[in-house]
Amino acid sequence: MHEPGTFPFLKEIILFLALSGVLIPLLARLRINPVLGFLAVGALLGPYGLASLADTTPWLSWLTFSRPKEVETLAELGVIFLMFMIGLEMSVTRLWSMRSLVFGLGGLQVGLSAAVIGALAWRFGNGIEASVILGVVLAFSSTAIVMQLLIQRHELGTRLGQSCFAILLFQDLAVVPLLVLISLLGADNGGSFGSLLGLALLKGVLTVAAIYFIGQRVVRPLFRQIVANRQPETFTALTLLTILGVAALTWAAGLSMALGALLAGLIIAETEFRHEVEVTIEPFKGLLMGLFFLSVGMGIDLSAVLRQPLWLPLSVIGLLLVKSAITAGLLRWFGLSWGRSAEGGLLLGQGGEFAFIVIGLALNFKLLEREAGHFMLLVVGLSMLAAPVVARLGQALGDTLDRRLVPAETTTDADIGELSGHVIIAGYGRVGQMVGQILAEQGVSYVAVEHDARLIARHRDAGVPLVFGDASRPELLGKLQLSRAQAVVLTMDHSAAAVHAAQGIHRIMPMMCIMARARDEKHALLLRKAGASVVVPETLESSLTLAGSVLETLGMPPDAAARLLDKERERRIVAMREK
Repeated sequence: MHEPGTFPFLKEIILFLALSGVLIPLLARLRINPVLGFLAVGALLGPYGLASLADTTPWLSWLTFSRPKEVETLAELGVIFLMFMIGLEMSVTRLWSMRSLVFGLGGLQVGLSAAVIGALAWRFGNGIEASVILGVVLAFSSTAIVMQLLIQRHELGTRLGQSCFAILLFQDLAVVPLLVLISLLGADNGGSFGSLLGLALLKGVLTVAAIYFIGQRVVRPLFRQIVANRQPETFTALTLLTILGVAALTWAAGLSMALGALLAGLIIAETEFRHEVEVTIEPFKGLLMGLFFLSVGMGIDLSAVLRQPLWLPLSVIGLLLVKSAITAGLLRWFGLSWGRSAEGGLLLGQGGEFAFIVIGLALNFKLLEREAGHFMLLVVGLSMLAAPVVARLGQALGDTLDRRLVPAETTTDADIGELSGHVIIAGYGRVGQMVGQILAEQGVSYVAVEHDARLIARHRDAGVPLVFGDASRPELLGKLQLSRAQAVVLTMDHSAAAVHAAQGIHRIMPMMCIMARARDEKHALLLRKAGASVVVPETLESSLTLAGSVLETLGMPPDAAARLLDKERERRIVAMREK
């Protein structure tokens, strides 16, 4: 309670804004993950840190957070905005395009990790409900930390980056039934655990479907009306109303506000206003997420490490090892090399921010023993603090494994020979194979780069100059003698991987001729911005070819049809550049 006539949380707000104004730029300059910075500062200035000395040193009370409950009240908004931004990434179209990775790889990662961790929790004396909750929530990784690391490394567009993103996306989806399950278990409606689990899944699906379809009928027309009136402040107000309004609806229905915020993001993700909403909400999300992680850091009692010098470190290491081993094995099964699989496993080995939401909710409903819940929060917090160091070790381990194992499975440098005046083909699927065959028939030397070890093994015996790797990595490009190459052809299936490779090649050799295959005109524009010299959009070229065949069938001379198609191609390319 605050005194009458005073502004609530004033000291905490001022201190947080001061930290944000100083800490965020400093962390950016030092290239330190902001999430870890807020966690560390929360632990340092929180009730288990310097704030515990405020009684003997009164001036410290102005520089520390001695009342974490009041900060947590504000930090709940950070959770809502985090869930909303995740919902924006979950458009139905995007999920469907990545369905094999999201529901296959991601589903197996969550299922196997939850089963192993839940069994261990049950073995250590937890009840079945608590074991399921802990198993599922500890299977999740930190979306904020992993995405930040992938962006910093420029690896989001690689096969590893896409696989990690798919796993994180499924984990975010799995939060929905988990939150519903905890709400139902906490309501104590009776019934067996299996029936409650089935009811949770059914209720989650029905809730998502109902709010999604109702939102589609209401939100899109409202946003169109606001945009037509050109009122930016009203657009911001409607965005905030959508987030908090849908969150309030789910809360009123007996579910969590975090679930409602995720559904609000899912609704807007299907509209043409998605990107504008992201830009509008980004400042709010960044500040409130910082506040959330600051409150998480306040709950990390580092003195507990001294009180439990054996079990706490062993639990952190055990969590990292179990999740890393399961994830690495699945990544390898889905076609990544041993090195990149090991890197991905360690990258996703830590606990995630959802643990603080889910375990906190489970504690409120008395589904977890308070001592066990606080212990697991410490484990998750310490694993997140260790995440950047573990990820760096994973990258080094991955590079070492690929250097030692990949040459035994694929073409070696000796097989390629001395390279000069050659063409580098990145991606050896159907398009890459056709390009390589035509070049070989014309006597043009080439070397192809492919990330699928099974595909390489299939073509190795035929004498194809094929190497394993990522075409955007500088060290690999150096081995392929990029400086001596005549051109680079990008034919990868993954759109983001092609853009990432074009950026990497253009950064090393700005004058290199880069020719790329594009999915559509939007992808072609991204490739041109990344440095590609020639871009061939599949949809555009196939449409022009079909149109030319129709015109010739109708009697137009071939030369006239060719000129017309060239004019149309140029018109569309110019229009594409101006978008």
